[in-house]
Amino acid sequence: MVPVYSVKVEYSVRTKPDYAAVGGKIDRLIRKHFLGRRVAIRCLGSQEHSCSLSEIVSIIKKLGTDRYSPKRKGEKYGNVDNKKINFFALDFTIRKNGEYMRQFIEPFYTYPKKPVRIDVVIIYDLAKLKRILHRYEGRKGVKRDGFVFREPKNKPAALLGIIKVL
Repeated sequence: MVPVYSVKVEYSVRTKPDYAAVGGKIDRLIRKHFLGRRVAIRCLGSQEHSCSLSEIVSIIKKLGTDRYSPKRKGEKYGNVDNKKINFFALDFTIRKNGEYMRQFIEPFYTYPKKPVRIDVVIIYDLAKLKRILHRYEGRKGVKRDGFVFREPKNKPAALLGIIKVL
């Protein structure tokens, strides 16, 4: 069974969030449960999906990913080389004083046309994923944030946990 954790964070995207403070609260939970692990972290805002927070968490637990519809328009689905990529995430070794979530909170606020409040953090076992090097149109260099599941018929096995940011 995939553990689901919750963390309450006073955090809105109506105004610029304090990236370090918001990220720090979530980081404490990540360090508590995943210290020493090599993980890939994927974040999303349930408001980008046509379902509730509870529903998207249930989908992720069942499928191992939030990519439930190939027809759904989403971020970064394409890449210049048209490589198959299951999802995009950042990889880390979770350390005692590590900072992770700031690297997500800020771009989710600044890059989209409409800021996104992260309310789901998916933690994957990096050993159960394969990195796919790829390129984005109009951006220089090879990107390392694309992943596929090593066991595509058992995607949920790659999940270490899901965090709901309340």
